[in-house]
Amino acid sequence: MARGKLRIYLGAAPGVGKTYAMLSEAHRRVERGTDCVVAFVEHHDRPRTEVMLHGLEQIRRKQLEYRDTSFTEMDIDAVLARAPRVALVDELAHTNIPGSRNAKRWQDVEELLAAGIDVISTVNIQHLESLGDVVESITGVRQQETVPDEVVRRADQIELVDMSPQALRRRMAHGNIYKPDKVDAALSNYFRPGNLTALRELALLWVADRVDEYLNAYRSEHEVSTIWGSRERIVVGLTGGPEGRTLIRRAARLAEKGAGGEVLAVYIARTDGLTSSSPKELAVQRGLVEDLGGTFHHVVGDDIPAALLAFARGVNATQIVLGVSRRKSWQYVFGPGVGATVARESGPDLDVHLITHDEAGKGRGGLPVARSARLGRARIIWGWLVGALGPVVLTVLLTHVAPEVGLANDMLLYLSLTVAAALLGGLLPALASAVVGSLLLNWFFTPPVHTLTIADPKNIVAIAIFIGVAVSVASVVDLAARRTHQAARLRAESEILSFLAGNVLRGETSLEALLERVRETFGMESVALLERESDVDPWTCAGSVGPRPCRNPDDADVDVPVGDHMALALTGRVLPAEDRRVLAAFAAQSAVVLDRQRLRHEADRAKELAEGNRIRTALLAAVSHDLRTPLAGIKASVSSLRSDDVAWSEEDRAELLEAIEEGADRLDLLVGNLLDMSRLQTGTVTPLIREIDLDEVVPMALGGVPEGSAELDIPETLPMVAVDKGLLERVVANVVENAVKYSPRDEPVLVSASAIADRVEVRVVDRGPGVPDEAKERIFAPFQRYGDAPRGAGVGLGLAVARGFAEAMGGTLNAEDTPGGGLTMVLTLRAAGARPGEPPGPGEPSHGTGHPRSDEPLHSVRPERQTT
Repeated sequence: MARGKLRIYLGAAPGVGKTYAMLSEAHRRVERGTDCVVAFVEHHDRPRTEVMLHGLEQIRRKQLEYRDTSFTEMDIDAVLARAPRVALVDELAHTNIPGSRNAKRWQDVEELLAAGIDVISTVNIQHLESLGDVVESITGVRQQETVPDEVVRRADQIELVDMSPQALRRRMAHGNIYKPDKVDAALSNYFRPGNLTALRELALLWVADRVDEYLNAYRSEHEVSTIWGSRERIVVGLTGGPEGRTLIRRAARLAEKGAGGEVLAVYIARTDGLTSSSPKELAVQRGLVEDLGGTFHHVVGDDIPAALLAFARGVNATQIVLGVSRRKSWQYVFGPGVGATVARESGPDLDVHLITHDEAGKGRGGLPVARSARLGRARIIWGWLVGALGPVVLTVLLTHVAPEVGLANDMLLYLSLTVAAALLGGLLPALASAVVGSLLLNWFFTPPVHTLTIADPKNIVAIAIFIGVAVSVASVVDLAARRTHQAARLRAESEILSFLAGNVLRGETSLEALLERVRETFGMESVALLERESDVDPWTCAGSVGPRPCRNPDDADVDVPVGDHMALALTGRVLPAEDRRVLAAFAAQSAVVLDRQRLRHEADRAKELAEGNRIRTALLAAVSHDLRTPLAGIKASVSSLRSDDVAWSEEDRAELLEAIEEGADRLDLLVGNLLDMSRLQTGTVTPLIREIDLDEVVPMALGGVPEGSAELDIPETLPMVAVDKGLLERVVANVVENAVKYSPRDEPVLVSASAIADRVEVRVVDRGPGVPDEAKERIFAPFQRYGDAPRGAGVGLGLAVARGFAEAMGGTLNAEDTPGGGLTMVLTLRAAGARPGEPPGPGEPSHGTGHPRSDEPLHSVRPERQTT
């Protein structure tokens, strides 16, 4: 019996419409006359899904008792007895009730498939076993019900049911997924826009990988060697010359013209290690490729055109970008060149672009001479001893100990000495062994003995064959030994260069660490990077490691120039010429690291200066207006009270005194925020971290808001948090005061808290006009005032100070939309006992209390908002 086929509808989250799509497919098949039944489908009280079950035959479920509760599961025996052509089985990752035949529903599906029944099922991306850790880091929830990836990969069809996060949240808000009493919690936690966007990206990438697997498998099964241009993949052939940057930029422009274009830069090195490329230029080109969103590949091959075409076809490339040859015209007598060969052999399915550049026709220069493998002084001495003295010793033994061995065996023994000499000392000792051995064979063992003449012609042939075999074996053994040595050396070089390039391109290596790596790699005493402004200026040390680094390249044992005014100087010993290629790469990377450090320092300094200028400008504006406003009110009230020509009543005097007190309080608040921001800018905030309960701090922070304007929901079961009590009180107070200012009078601000994983979230929810997405980060910047906020209400520092204090304690403060309209401030703190680490981002979930909302566009929302 043929195995049934499995079709899976894959979704990013509950509610995207997987079950609805499955039931729609069932109705289409029933209309075509296919025998289709519902083995198990759960509609979750969703009206539209429940309606889709009408008209479909449903197999009665099996009743199971577990812990005094009745549950229903799919009756696999009933489905097998019914033997339909197609069975619908919802929720592939479901765990069956104990007492069922199989522990997992996907195992039930395997039985149906083995019985020849086609199955249509559904699964969410978070239920795949391999993505469990990733989903938990996104949503904060560990999925208990999972299905092995291989089960889903084996499906004959996988169809992605996609929906944008905004549309899914609207469907949720309209009550199409969960019951109304669960909508608010779902929107505030699992169904956050950040969570849904990340899950959607996971689903799209997973399905895209499966599509690539199917495409590659199909091409392999059908032996498709031609390139299928499903999307533009552009391969750039690099030689390490200066024209590579032009080729990379041109390829990037070609990739931008097609959706999903991809650039793959490839450098092909010969197996013998010979190269005419510049390590510094290759490092620059690699960085340029990665900056443009492409990838860099290093391929080894002696036939450059063949290796390039093999790589292009292996990655299913559609275009190859090459530079016009740098060879001079007379050099074409040696061959058509790489570009012409690739264009001729590429075939009709692979376009080849030859790009002109400034280096065309200027010549490539000669290749460096190949390095010879160094066998070491001891091995060479032993090789000569075996090659020169070994035949003499063997002759003495054969003439006095075993004179009747025979000429053939004598030749084999002398040949073994030749092989040993080649293994130990290389070719020359082996040749010496062959010459000495042949002379001794002729003198002592070939009739007539003790003469160099040979009577029997057969012996002449034997001696000649011996010499030929000895020389050939010695050459092969010597070549193999040298190639082995070269391969080991090149492998070590490649590992060093790979480590070097990876660390530097990721910005993980400081200059001192890189120089220390040079010193350890080459066993030097000290390493210094020297530079000077011009040819007549003295050398200065940009960085050094080791004792007594040299201050001038002329005093170094080894110096490698980097450009015109920089050099890498090493002391300790003189390095052989073959080590200079790797050393040149280190020198080039040292210059890159130095430039990167200086640019980063300059950028940081420029940023500090710009921020300082901006803050000074804003501070002057605040002093000129916001601080003068309460002072003017205080001055006017005091002047009125001191006026002798007006008889103030007790009510008037009380009102003027109240105005003075309000002005002083406002002035105190403004000055306090200015001082707090100054502390944050100068980095003088040093939190005193202690473990405390939230209910000890949050109520105290509400003392500055009118009574009844805020409600508390702080469970007593919350874990303690590791914070600075004073800073936390300031954070909550600033955030709550800001929320009360914009919340309607009949809608009190809700302050709630909840625990998730190793952190605690405090959510301040208001029902005010809200803040547009593009302004959610700006409201935390210092001196920001938005929209129609009245002047004199503050200098725009309240939320900036709150975020600064939160980050100083290792927490975060972010803004989100309140379900139903308004703004929610989410303060994330580290729970007591959790290890300090990077605080969670705004897209991570929480379980705080929210309010009902609608996801319909809020046309009445004020576009901008002021911070206190």
